[in-house]
Amino acid sequence: MAQVVATRSVQSSFPCPNSGSVQERVEKLKPSSFAAKVLSNEHKKAAKLFTLGGLRSLPRVLSVPLLAKETIEKLEIGSVEEQFQQLRELQQSGDTSVGMWSKPIVRRKTKIVCTIGPSTNTREMIWKLAETGMNVARLNMSHGDHASHQKVIDLVKEYNAQSKDNVIAIMLDTKGPEVRSGDLPQPITLEPGQEFTFTIRRGVGTADCVSVNYDDFVNDVEVGDMLLVDGGMMSFLVKSKTEDSVKCEVIDGGELKSRRHLNVRGKSATLPSITDKDWEDIKFGVDNKVDFYAVSFVKDAQVVHELKNYLTNCGADIHVIVKIESADSIPNLHSIITASDGAMVARGDLGAELPIEEVPLLQEEIIRICRSMGKAVIVATNMLESMIVHPTPTRAEVSDIAIAVREGADAVMLSGETAHGKFPLKAVKVMHTVALRTEATITEGGMPSNLGQAFKNHMSEMFAYHATMMSNTLGTSIVVFTRTGFMSILLSHYRPSGTIFAFTNEKRIQQRLALYQGVCPIFMEFSDDAEETFGHALDLLQKQGMVKAGEEVALVQSGRQPIWRFQSTHNIQVRKV
Repeated sequence: MAQVVATRSVQSSFPCPNSGSVQERVEKLKPSSFAAKVLSNEHKKAAKLFTLGGLRSLPRVLSVPLLAKETIEKLEIGSVEEQFQQLRELQQSGDTSVGMWSKPIVRRKTKIVCTIGPSTNTREMIWKLAETGMNVARLNMSHGDHASHQKVIDLVKEYNAQSKDNVIAIMLDTKGPEVRSGDLPQPITLEPGQEFTFTIRRGVGTADCVSVNYDDFVNDVEVGDMLLVDGGMMSFLVKSKTEDSVKCEVIDGGELKSRRHLNVRGKSATLPSITDKDWEDIKFGVDNKVDFYAVSFVKDAQVVHELKNYLTNCGADIHVIVKIESADSIPNLHSIITASDGAMVARGDLGAELPIEEVPLLQEEIIRICRSMGKAVIVATNMLESMIVHPTPTRAEVSDIAIAVREGADAVMLSGETAHGKFPLKAVKVMHTVALRTEATITEGGMPSNLGQAFKNHMSEMFAYHATMMSNTLGTSIVVFTRTGFMSILLSHYRPSGTIFAFTNEKRIQQRLALYQGVCPIFMEFSDDAEETFGHALDLLQKQGMVKAGEEVALVQSGRQPIWRFQSTHNIQVRKV
């Protein structure tokens, strides 16, 4: 159990004849808020420090367990020394409340997506990232070429081939229809009130004018629009337009460098969501059998259907994660997420195209929608931005990770922190420890009430629900055998308190499941005999220290494809290791 430290005088803390009712005394001993839990230390048993300031004969401090009502009632009213003795006996016997504090979860449930770049694209760093906590390796196709990305894919596959108890999924993130400024011979310093021009003429790069790579840029913007550079690092007010140029006034100045990302506040570019370059990158992903596509600037469900049809024709089994980052995507959220396999809350461009105060509300809403539909959801952008150059995060960044975990995200993502930051391993470690600590305070999975609607008319949905209830009641982990990943993903979205050990005989499915909250995917060949396979699985878990001898696990047999059962037969067993 976690630990809380408090200092009080013995008169106000211990039961005594004139200190009020037992109930009142219990209320005094209880932690007053969630903050008390967060301040606790999970490495020791729950304790209070009682300062005996009022008793000169006992000038010492005693650490005793934090007690629940029924335990307090066992204490008889007597001398202080007798009360101390009873508390010592209770501490030694372990008769303390376990309901008041949630037990720390040793295995982290929330997954970590790491963007691989110059800081981390070596064999040594990818191995270290995986050992530190990386679950998914992200390839940002906005940077690098196919040769550099091929190197990373080969290294991740090499790691997966030799790792016995861990696996890393590969996510290919498309560049999308980005509007960028052109090349400049050197950075330009712009001051507020200064005039500056953006033009669609190619090759312009002077002190007061720069090219834009988008031919319809002049048509898309209107006088009075606000142009943002790099999500708001600089801003320009549109004052007038010509056939090929947009004249602006600098509102927020700064240093303008080459190839900067441009947004128009409240508007999305009329470019297609999947560009010609994106299709080349998608084909590259098909050839390398990546696990996920993260598709940038998705505006409607038609884009997702188009990509999925292409993948079907190619015979590629790759899941599609839609990036919610444009103003046009918000009215179509439900249809976009329904068509996809999951969503990413890409807060950078989302906060540039929409008022920034809307971003946390949209994050919560997108997570809620994904949870209700049984889809994966990733929270991304600026999560540990300061750790690109600093070895420790800001307190706000730590809170940001904790909020994403508590809201129910399957994964949190690092971008520049691991791609080109100075402290990539420290960033992953911070994300790991903050997620782990936050999960220890979540008393229940926060199951969405309407999750079953996403899987209606399927018997497995009911069995996943009851397996979760049984696992939570008995305090056990869940063991599931899967060939498609369906049942494991379904269990994940019910958020059982124990780990979901997902055994599969398909390497592709093992890698895919690395993204889902609470799932520990394990590759194992299945035999024709169910009991033999069950025995091998439990032996493997015990050998790797994931379960202990004598521990109980909930074993689930359900899903779309029957394994060792009839199509109409589903069952849940409780087995002792």
